Amino acid sequence: MRTRALASLGAAAVGLAAAAPAAPAAKPPPKVHQLVVFRDGSDRQGTVKAGAVHVHVGGRKCTVGAATALAALVRSKPPKLRLHDYGSCSSHARDAAGLFVRAIGPDANKGQDGWVYKVGHRAATAGAADPAGPFGNGRLKNGSRVTWFYCHMNSTNHSCQRTLDLATKSPAPGQLRVHVTAYDDRGKGKPSTGATVHAGALTATTDSHGDATFALPPGKVSVFADKSGAIRSFTTKASVG
Repeated sequence: MRTRALASLGAAAVGLAAAAPAAPAAKPPPKVHQLVVFRDGSDRQGTVKAGAVHVHVGGRKCTVGAATALAALVRSKPPKLRLHDYGSCSSHARDAAGLFVRAIGPDANKGQDGWVYKVGHRAATAGAADPAGPFGNGRLKNGSRVTWFYCHMNSTNHSCQRTLDLATKSPAPGQLRVHVTAYDDRGKGKPSTGATVHAGALTATTDSHGDATFALPPGKVSVFADKSGAIRSFTTKASVG
């Protein structure tokens, strides 16, 4: 009888296990649009999956959590990346908040000048590997735009250079209008006068309203904007009607 009872209990346990809900599938890492702008104006742009990565800092192997700006940067395989740990990074991503980018390629931090990153138009308020996210309210999402650039700190207003972004429209057949906005660290924008807009092989300078207009054949064209003293925009594809 005892053997039968044990067998019944075992069968019941198997039944309960089979009925238990399956663990949720791991969420895939977000695809992040990233732009890295170096001191000499050169840049690297691409889309990268911001999956968790391991980095070596001070002889230790540290885990950087998925959906963080540092994970995206490392996975894009930039020129030599040098980090400093102001915390106690470990094999747990939750300990990576103190990781700090001190050099990318030949450009190393010096004094108040150094590498910073923006998500969208705002400068992040947290470390690039902080598990709480760039603003302490969540990590990067699919389609997030991250701009890394070397900040020359303005001692008067305690702000970095403005970053450029653009919007395009085709108001008439064969015409492309580009509006360029320059954003400060807080994400406040103003029209960028005197910016150079590149549309394919053509260039034009924005007027006092931040606008530039091109005559182009119908189709798609690559567009970006740059300006001395500001950080260039992402390159985007614009449609000409």
